[in-house]
Amino acid sequence: MSKSLEEVHESVSTQNKGSWFKKIFAFLGPAYLISVGYMDPGNWATDLAGGSQFGYSLLWVLLMSNIMALLLQSLSARLGIVTQRDLAQASRETYSPFVNILLYILAEIAIAACDLAEVLGMAIGLNLLFGIPLLEGVAITVLDTFLLLFLINKGIRKMEAFIIALVAVIGFSFVFEMIFAQPDLAQVVSGLIPSLPNETALYIAIGIIGATVMPHNLYLHSSLVQTRKFDRSEKGIKQALKYNLIDSTIALNLAFFVNAAILILAAATFYKNGMFDVAEIQDAHQFLAPMLGTKWASILFAVALIAAGQSSTITGTLAGQIVMEGYLNLRIQPWVRRIITRLIAIVPAMIVIYIFGEKVTGKMLIFSQVVLSMQLGFAIIPLIHFVSDKNKMKGFAIGKWTQTASWIIALIIVGLNAKLVFGELQSLLEASENPLVLWLTVVPVAVGFAILLLYIIIKPFVQKSSRILNHSPHNMNIQFTQSVGSKMKNIAVAVDFSEADETALNHAIDLGGLEAKYTLIHVVETVGAIVYGKNIEDQETSIDEELLHKYKELLTEKGFVVNTKLGFGKPNKAIPKIINHGNFDILVMGTHGHTGFKDILFGTTVDALRHKISIPLYIVKND
Repeated sequence: MSKSLEEVHESVSTQNKGSWFKKIFAFLGPAYLISVGYMDPGNWATDLAGGSQFGYSLLWVLLMSNIMALLLQSLSARLGIVTQRDLAQASRETYSPFVNILLYILAEIAIAACDLAEVLGMAIGLNLLFGIPLLEGVAITVLDTFLLLFLINKGIRKMEAFIIALVAVIGFSFVFEMIFAQPDLAQVVSGLIPSLPNETALYIAIGIIGATVMPHNLYLHSSLVQTRKFDRSEKGIKQALKYNLIDSTIALNLAFFVNAAILILAAATFYKNGMFDVAEIQDAHQFLAPMLGTKWASILFAVALIAAGQSSTITGTLAGQIVMEGYLNLRIQPWVRRIITRLIAIVPAMIVIYIFGEKVTGKMLIFSQVVLSMQLGFAIIPLIHFVSDKNKMKGFAIGKWTQTASWIIALIIVGLNAKLVFGELQSLLEASENPLVLWLTVVPVAVGFAILLLYIIIKPFVQKSSRILNHSPHNMNIQFTQSVGSKMKNIAVAVDFSEADETALNHAIDLGGLEAKYTLIHVVETVGAIVYGKNIEDQETSIDEELLHKYKELLTEKGFVVNTKLGFGKPNKAIPKIINHGNFDILVMGTHGHTGFKDILFGTTVDALRHKISIPLYIVKND
């Protein structure tokens, strides 16, 4: 399996830092990228709805959600630091292909729901600040694809600096909003006492939890911590865990301040004045200036909204890449992935806005956060299992108290969602003129996902042994024809464990015969391999090494002299590095024959490779 976010894997060194401050500064950053997901436009909608309808009484939900988030994000960071796998990769190694496909679909739904909130938030912010119509604003959000590509090419530290700058804009905006609003501090404190006034409050509370503890952030954090290069000794891992916990604590508490500020702002302005139905961001913007007596209240609100939408959309994209590569071991061009993700969010948003008008955006935002919350169990439960597994965690598994707290959080989230789903189904069945259709469609789907949830809860308890997957489609039944030709003495052959290898190896043998020396090159191109390079230690790399060794054994038995070389990262970079450091006469590689659209999706190795090597390249087409 490839390295997580291979472009930036272990790209930030934390070693040889003189002072304690410099060392901890080197680790700070990943949690700030995570924190923007906790203050995205979806949070704004749920916080505004909660504050305007119920005053300060749901502040305790925000506090509880923040405590949950801190624990769960620390578990996610622990998984990435210790195992060098992200959550999607760990799931792929643990569950069957069928279960992984279902988990992948659920993760993509969560990311699409999150992206929907970001698209709407950005568009609303542009509309409020510059008067750009909402539909045009939604279309403009496609352009952030290019911003992401620019930032990722500049390196992870540049991206972190950009995100932190946006977080600072949001934070300072709400400091001034609190000064303008002058909330009742006694009521703020009373809002930290748990209470749920009615069923509507439960719906909003679940939305707040979904907006705060976000599934895609668990995937993202387990990957981002792998951008740091540190000593892999026991002491070095403990230090990395400690500094990442500090990073998470600071960043998530800042996110809690922003969320609490939005809810308090709604309570101190709208609820206080009897305006209990302000759930739309546009309405909040419109009423803030006259109610607080300054136009800056509305301007800062819109500026912060744009900053929140822009920052969270970048991290949502990275999460999408991690989920796709981790679950499917499928890599497509980053800009293609970004546009696909964007369109999944933009198309439904534009259709709904076009049909129902701009006034439904608040309801769409809240609904997107409830969808997020309903996906949480499918990310949290595997995470708890993985970090509790002593074999996987190599001596860094969480203790009994942490396990207990984690399972309580999982129980609360799953229980609240089960109650919500049951209530919604009951309402639908009672209101439907033809309930049989629902019994044959919606109810079986809900039951199916409940069974899946039970499965991922129980499975690790009854089957502790890890399953090693052979992801190669090739069955290793390679047949060779020997010919006598010895013009080439040192032949390199690129292999990828597909049917194309047999053709490439046969052509290489035709060129060199028994007298030549053959070097088999395979590149591990997972996200982990891209990030960690040769230091990666995961099952996918082990499997690739084993398959490469089998190829060598097979050829050696036939009398050929064979060496093997394992590269890491992108083939068009790793293969030239191996070739240019060796004394080869020719490089032979197979091709899968895809052109056109598939080249756009998956990229091409041959075109990028041939200009980087100084020896002939023999391309063999697989029939």
